[in-house]
Amino acid sequence: MEKKAKIIATLGPAIYSDIKLKQLVNLGVDAFRINFSHNTDGINKIIAKIRRIEKSSNKKIALIADLQGVKLRVGKIKKDNQRIKYNQKYIFDTKKEIGDHSRINFPYPKILKRLKKGNKILIDDGKFTFVVTNKKGLVVTTICKSQNCYMQSNKSIHIPNFDITFNKLTSKDKKDIKTATKLGCNWIALSYLQNEKLILETRKLIKKDIGIISKIENRHALKNIIKIIKATDSIMIARGDLAIDIGHSEVPKVQLSLIKKCSQFSKSVIVATQMLESMIENNTATRAEINDIATAIFQGADTVMLSAEAAIGKFPTQAVSTMTQTILSTEKYKRQHIEDFKNSIISNKDPVKSILLSVKDIAYNPDVKAIIVFSNSGKSAKLVSAMRPAAKIVTISPNVNVCRQVSLLWGVQSINSRDANGWKDMMSISREIIKRLKFVNKNDFVVITAGLPFGKAGMTNMIRLYKVGT
Repeated sequence: MEKKAKIIATLGPAIYSDIKLKQLVNLGVDAFRINFSHNTDGINKIIAKIRRIEKSSNKKIALIADLQGVKLRVGKIKKDNQRIKYNQKYIFDTKKEIGDHSRINFPYPKILKRLKKGNKILIDDGKFTFVVTNKKGLVVTTICKSQNCYMQSNKSIHIPNFDITFNKLTSKDKKDIKTATKLGCNWIALSYLQNEKLILETRKLIKKDIGIISKIENRHALKNIIKIIKATDSIMIARGDLAIDIGHSEVPKVQLSLIKKCSQFSKSVIVATQMLESMIENNTATRAEINDIATAIFQGADTVMLSAEAAIGKFPTQAVSTMTQTILSTEKYKRQHIEDFKNSIISNKDPVKSILLSVKDIAYNPDVKAIIVFSNSGKSAKLVSAMRPAAKIVTISPNVNVCRQVSLLWGVQSINSRDANGWKDMMSISREIIKRLKFVNKNDFVVITAGLPFGKAGMTNMIRLYKVGT
C-alpha cells in the first residue's frame, strides 16, 4: 500500500551518503529540502546523487530551496555551545569581531536603536531568553534568564511584540534563487514573509515550472493569509517560529485553520517543525510525536517535514520509517471513513476548476482505480490532488521539472512523457501508462483529463471515463 501524503527530508551530513539517500527514498521520502540559511558548498554533488537515485528508483523527487529570508540571526562565536550562566550579564552589539562568553554581534543597528529596557531577546528558536537591562548607543546589555543556555553561531533572534516590517527579498535571497535555479530546484520556499509582496517579487525571478512555498511564521502573515494563499502555490506551517511569535498554545488551532483554508483554495499545505524531534537522539518516537503526525494527516495536510531529524539526527532512516508507517495507518482509517474527510473546495467561478470538480464524485466510485491527468503546467494536478479523490492520481507532463514539482502533492504519482498531439495520441499514451500501473486491471475504470488543444497550459476542458481493455 502506497501512502498519499508526502514526506520532505532536510539535507544534511547525516544523509549525504548514497546509501542513506537511497534508503530514505525507498522508505518514503518524496522531496529533499536545501536550507540556504546554512553552508551549501558541495550541494551540487549531493543533488547529482539524488538525480541518479531518482532515475534508478523510477520515482520523481522534488528539490526545495528554502531561502534564509530576513530571519534575524546573531553573528559568529569563537566556540559553539559557549555556556552563558543564569543571571549572567551578556552584551549584544554591532561589532564585527567574533563573539565569546560575554558578547556577540547583533548585525541589525536599526533594531538595536529601538530596543528598550525590559525587551526580551529570544535566541535559537526561543530556547534561550535575554532581558534588556541597559542600552548605550548600539551596545545593549542584557541578563540571561535561561538555565543551561549555550550560545552558538548564526542562531535565530526573536523579539516578542516588536514590529519589524520586511517586504523585499534580500540580496542573499536573490542570489540564492539564481543558484537554486541552476541546481534544478523545483520549489522556492520563502521565509519570514508578511504579505503577498515577496511572492509576487519572486514570481518575476523564477521560471514557470518552479513552484513557490510560503512559510507562515508570524502574526503579520496570518493577518494577510488569504492574499498569501491566493498568490502562492503552497503553504508551509513553520510551527517553530510561529509559536514564538503568537504563543505555543495558539499554534494548534492556527494549523487546523490554515489547512482548511488551503483546501478551500486548492493549495497544498506542509506541516513542519519538531514532528519527530526526539528522534534526533533516540531511535524511537514518543507517542505525542506519532499523534502529531497523525493529526496533521487527519486534518488534511499534503506533506509533513523532517528537519534536524534527517539533516543531523542519529536515526534518519528510523525517523522516515516511523513517519511513513504513521501516515499509512492514518490514511487507512480515513479511507474506511471517507465521508468524514471529503474536502470542501471553492471554485470561485473558475471554469477549469469547475470541470475538474466534476471528477470528484466519479473518482469516489470503487470501480475507478486511477485518474490520469495530462498537465503541462501542473495546475490541473494541483486541483485534482486538492479534491482528495479515492482513486490514485497519475500526472503526465512533458516537462520533467513539472513532474518533480507535483510529486510533492498529496496522492500524485508523476510520469514524464511526451505531450499528446491529438485525441487518438492521448488515448495511446494513456494505454501505455495504464500498462505500467500494477493496480489497474482489465475492466477497471480510469478517468482521463486533458486540455484541448494539446500543448496549451491551463486549458483542462475534457474528461473521459475509460474502461480498461476496450
